[in-house]
Amino acid sequence: MDKLKWCLRKGMVLVEPNERLAKGYLKMAEDSFGTMDREKDKNSVFSISAGYYLIYYSLYAVMQKIGVKCEIHSCSIEFMKLFLMDFYWEEDVRLIETAFSVRNTLQYYVDKMVNKKDLEMVWGEAYSFFVVSRDIILKLDDSKINKIRSQLVGK
Repeated sequence: MDKLKWCLRKGMVLVEPNERLAKGYLKMAEDSFGTMDREKDKNSVFSISAGYYLIYYSLYAVMQKIGVKCEIHSCSIEFMKLFLMDFYWEEDVRLIETAFSVRNTLQYYVDKMVNKKDLEMVWGEAYSFFVVSRDIILKLDDSKINKIRSQLVGK
């Protein structure tokens, strides 16, 4: 809960729910899939970065549908864990956290190694996360959106 309070102080805010932006982020996620897949055997840094963004943009599309704006990725993940677990599974949380960690390591720490199993997990499961997120957007009605927004305001 302390992390959420920090996130709210640092800029996580409620905005108007926006179906158009949700669709835009889904499109960006889907575009990332092509890059991830194409670069997998050529450039793992680009491929994992694209895989992470495939996952992250999918989550952010859900957040836009709800009307939650946040530019700090770790805070978006925290929002997912606190408010979206009626829609996502623990495995989805593990996937986005792993993808976030692996992408950071590959992009910012060239002298560190990453676990091949983690790379394969991102490559193998990122598109499924997109599909789950797309389905969540379809299932989110006004009552579910308002419930989540009320819970966030109450924190």
